Amino acid sequence: MDWSQVDVAIPQGSLGAARIDGVQMAGFRYRGTDPAAIAMVAHPAVTLLFDLGDQGLAVDDGEGVRIPGAAAIGMLPGSVTLRGAGAGACLQVRLSPVLAAELFDTAGLSGTFAGLDDILGPGARRLGDSLRSTSSWQERFTLTTTFLGRRLDSRRRVDREVAYAWQQTHLSHGRADVRTLAAETGWSRQRLWSRFRAQVGLSPKHAARLVRFDHAARLLAIGTPPAEAAARAGYSDQPHLNREVRSIVGTTPLGVAAEPWLGIDHAAWPSLMPRRHQP
Repeated sequence: MDWSQVDVAIPQGSLGAARIDGVQMAGFRYRGTDPAAIAMVAHPAVTLLFDLGDQGLAVDDGEGVRIPGAAAIGMLPGSVTLRGAGAGACLQVRLSPVLAAELFDTAGLSGTFAGLDDILGPGARRLGDSLRSTSSWQERFTLTTTFLGRRLDSRRRVDREVAYAWQQTHLSHGRADVRTLAAETGWSRQRLWSRFRAQVGLSPKHAARLVRFDHAARLLAIGTPPAEAAARAGYSDQPHLNREVRSIVGTTPLGVAAEPWLGIDHAAWPSLMPRRHQP
């Protein structure tokens, strides 16, 4: 896929200031004619994808399971791939694990994917229709933020102890110790482990591994040598980083640095970032 043929839009103004904590959005428009096949990478967020084009985007797991149109993708997607026949557009929404757990049941979604209708109900289809009815990315971002805000009004609450543990794991780039987190919440380690896994879909240890990997991936993407990235991300040495990267995404650190995933981050992949479109 030729990434020079991709325009990217991000929220501006008040939306750019993240009106809902834990939500990140980006719009992608592919102007090329060649088929697109983009591997979804492990990421410490639940990803929602809305197909906004006419070519029929779909996600599949390479083993016969295929969901067209709109899908939710867990934090450990494995071999899930986004495919399109040609020119098209999609809206990507990333939700922190805690926010996703409050919006819908993500405990079983950490390593899989599902249709948005199945997890968000008929409102997801109505939102998709509204998103396709306008060509303005900023209006699409506003519509999505409004939809999510309404769902949050009636959300189920994640335990504040679980939310705290996730926040500290994220802020520490995966270095927070589970025993310390349990002591700080007033829970036993076993209780924190159990409740965190039940509500977020990963154990605290696995969540920390994913956050640490994401930190290393960003360092690698801006050209940090693997040995330095390993040290800065909290790995014992470069072989440790190599093993973790291979375990999580099935490639090497250098492969991580070069892979143009759909979730390209303009702060982490400046040399690969397609030209940005501002409507």
